[in-house]
Amino acid sequence: MPGPRIPRIPRALAAPAPGWTTSADVIVVGSGIAGLTCALRLRERVDRVLLVTKTVLDEGSTAWAQGGIAAALHPEDSPQEHLEDTLVAGVGLCDRAAVEALVTEGPKRVRQLVALGAEFDRDADGEIKLTREGGHHRDRIAHAGGDATGREISRALIAALNRVIDDPGIEVVEHALVVDLLTTTDGGATDGATDDGATGDGATDDGATSAERVHGVTLHVIGEGQLDGVGAAYARAVVLATGGLGQIYTSTTNPPVATGDGMAAALRAGARITDLEFVQFHPTVLFLGEGSTGQQPLISEAVRGEGAFLVDADGRRIMEGRHELADLAPRDVVARAILDTMREQDTDHVFLDARHLGAEFLQERFPSIVASCRSLGFDPATQLLPVAPAQHYASGGVETDLRGRTSLPGLYACGECSCTGVHGANRLASNSLLEGLVFAARIASDIPARIAAGELGEVVVPESPERAGTDKALLDSSRRLDVQRAMTAGSGPVRSRESTAATATALGDLATLPPSKAEPGPKTWETTNLLHLGQVLTELAARREETRGGHVRSDFPDRDDTRWLARQSVVVAPDRTLTVTERRMP
Repeated sequence: MPGPRIPRIPRALAAPAPGWTTSADVIVVGSGIAGLTCALRLRERVDRVLLVTKTVLDEGSTAWAQGGIAAALHPEDSPQEHLEDTLVAGVGLCDRAAVEALVTEGPKRVRQLVALGAEFDRDADGEIKLTREGGHHRDRIAHAGGDATGREISRALIAALNRVIDDPGIEVVEHALVVDLLTTTDGGATDGATDDGATGDGATDDGATSAERVHGVTLHVIGEGQLDGVGAAYARAVVLATGGLGQIYTSTTNPPVATGDGMAAALRAGARITDLEFVQFHPTVLFLGEGSTGQQPLISEAVRGEGAFLVDADGRRIMEGRHELADLAPRDVVARAILDTMREQDTDHVFLDARHLGAEFLQERFPSIVASCRSLGFDPATQLLPVAPAQHYASGGVETDLRGRTSLPGLYACGECSCTGVHGANRLASNSLLEGLVFAARIASDIPARIAAGELGEVVVPESPERAGTDKALLDSSRRLDVQRAMTAGSGPVRSRESTAATATALGDLATLPPSKAEPGPKTWETTNLLHLGQVLTELAARREETRGGHVRSDFPDRDDTRWLARQSVVVAPDRTLTVTERRMP
């Protein structure tokens, strides 16, 4: 049964008129593994690339990735085995062609990353060390600095960027928040993800405005001189690599910048958003007590990969008998077991036992995690670590095809803000960094080819910069915690018809508040982005009357393949109402 009807989503956010303009062949938004890879590769093949990032280059989610990057690098492993593990974790909703692209191209892309300068941990023979995480039947997780893989990958990519920073073909703008996409009418446009899955090539027919072509973005830059305040940047193509939406919940492993800005801008512009209800809640996040909010310390799955295990307050192992992989079961299985234990024992956390691994091993293999725990008063070598699930990853986002094209001509997406179909209902551990690598490279091949073929047109800079938005539907930043609490209570890891209805009502009330006295600005725009995405996520969560992937429906505790072996998509139509479609999986 559908949930309450979502209010109209505005065309754009209220913002001042742009005070400056700039242009490039391609604008890449975001500086994680996906954005940096895409920008570096595009620089070699197009005349001018503009890379914009919300704060500074190394503050995205990539730098926080602890576990590693998954790829079939060992001679005894194979892309086929990696594919099978990914499909199992996705619980029937992965796009097989997208997964095949990921696992077959993945090893090559990781080796290219090494050639670029990324230093992965090595064994005595000089080979890349590989470990195992939940859902994998092989050791295929490459890691760096023990548990600082994302930080090392980010370092290597930024170093590569710095080596060419004086190249006039690439420009970097930091402290640049994307407010909205700029679109223009293009009656002949026919590129983008299709209605029959992520492998298509035609325009959408489910309410998306395929006549709209993306030709730029509005940005708010915190700076001095020419690029300061709101401006307009124009391009032949825009690539969104803006990361996830973790700040939509009260507790998350995501950094503060993860407010879903790219997803929300694409939503408002009319792009198709798919699988947004599938949010992964990491099973083992350090529990800091009732009321703790914001970014929480992650205890990597790799700790369990090395032999740690989950127990309840009486020392009983939680995962024994629940899954053939026990503590290395897929994340949704482990999170569900923890939630079941918490409910049965009326507690707000369980424990991770790593004491038997020893202080020396823990310090060498997981130096960052050990330091973080000790700074908060916990020692994994001598104490049980209190853990509970918290938001970790968005499996859905802006739908793309195999080349990274979205349903809006001129708009591409990669990384966590995208939905390639790789993850299905639940991302396999350490597939996210690999997805960013593989699909960023695919985009960087597609755009130059289309420019050469004349398919993306010329960059057109209007005489008068377009206004970013005139809608007044802004939610004051003081209401952010209200959004987060409503989402956590009703659209979090445990959901029901009643809880999602209550969340939809709460978000609807926030959306219809009288205009705030606060001026438009970054905090207000971020809060409004979270509101818009929360409304869509809650609608899809209410419609999906089953338990699958990263969440539990307490009123529909079983998986239902007869009804729900399907993916849900949302498009904001020209009248600003939502069109929800379902596509059955083979």
